[in-house]
Amino acid sequence: MRETVILFPYTSVKIAPGAVVCVESEIKGDVTIGPRTVVHPKARIYADAGPIIIGEGNLIEEQAFIRNSFPENIAPDAQDVEPKAMVIGTNNVFEVGCFSQAMKMGDNNVIESKAYVGRNVILTSGCIIGACCQVDTCEVIPENTVIYGSDCLRRVQTERPQPQTLQLDFLMKILPNYHHLKKPSKFTSTPMKN
Repeated sequence: MRETVILFPYTSVKIAPGAVVCVESEIKGDVTIGPRTVVHPKARIYADAGPIIIGEGNLIEEQAFIRNSFPENIAPDAQDVEPKAMVIGTNNVFEVGCFSQAMKMGDNNVIESKAYVGRNVILTSGCIIGACCQVDTCEVIPENTVIYGSDCLRRVQTERPQPQTLQLDFLMKILPNYHHLKKPSKFTSTPMKN
């Protein structure tokens, strides 16, 4: 995998009230984190090539890496490059050490430990990318698909993975006791009164 050094021309991290984002996480670029999303220490979220919008109730574990990067055939300093937003839906789980560049992700997906999802993959909803599996094709993964094993076999499950509601609730109570948190952004729609 080619590593490119990127200068972040804009840095704007927006954290919704109710999100738990540990200070030890590394967030760069234009990133929006929705309510009830938990970002563990040592998680990395890099918006190199455009904004990243993370929805509600997502769980991003230690050493998970979410990156909106430039396609390999485009130089980061090219003049005509239009920023493209990465959109992550609700109730997704990014397990320890996974790496996701998927530009569009629906709801209730699980990317297990050490799994890799490439930039040209679109995850619909209810998909599971198994531990250590690599998916780097140009395709839309159908709903409720499970990719598993050393050969990245596929099957369709009958139900979506359950949202990690209990784990999120537990982490939202426990993490503030042991880690410093990044403050939520102040969203004001009306002028403040003196």
